[in-house]
Amino acid sequence: MQTRRAQWVERVGQWRRSGLTAKQFARSAGVNAGSLTHWAWRLGRDARRAGAASPAAGVPPASAFVEITAAGGVDERFELELGSGRRLRIPATFDPAALARLLTVLEAGG
Repeated sequence: MQTRRAQWVERVGQWRRSGLTAKQFARSAGVNAGSLTHWAWRLGRDARRAGAASPAAGVPPASAFVEITAAGGVDERFELELGSGRRLRIPATFDPAALARLLTVLEAGG
């Protein structure tokens, strides 16, 4: 199990550093996008439980804010302000299933 976990730690780190969406990265890496996002969530959860930074190099902790901007003149992002004071900026091309999973995780973890 540890070997598989170590592989996912590396893979999730590569994904986060790539700047690609989960779907794009998964396609290029030959893995399932659902598995990729599940492992990213799982590794982040485990790191939060342990009170440490995420074990995947380059993966920001869940409380970190990362703004992604697109080149061009029109800003078509959705902005969500959560009760915790966190603000999410979501591109218009978001994956609804991934956003639902993210909101579930944020609501559960506070």
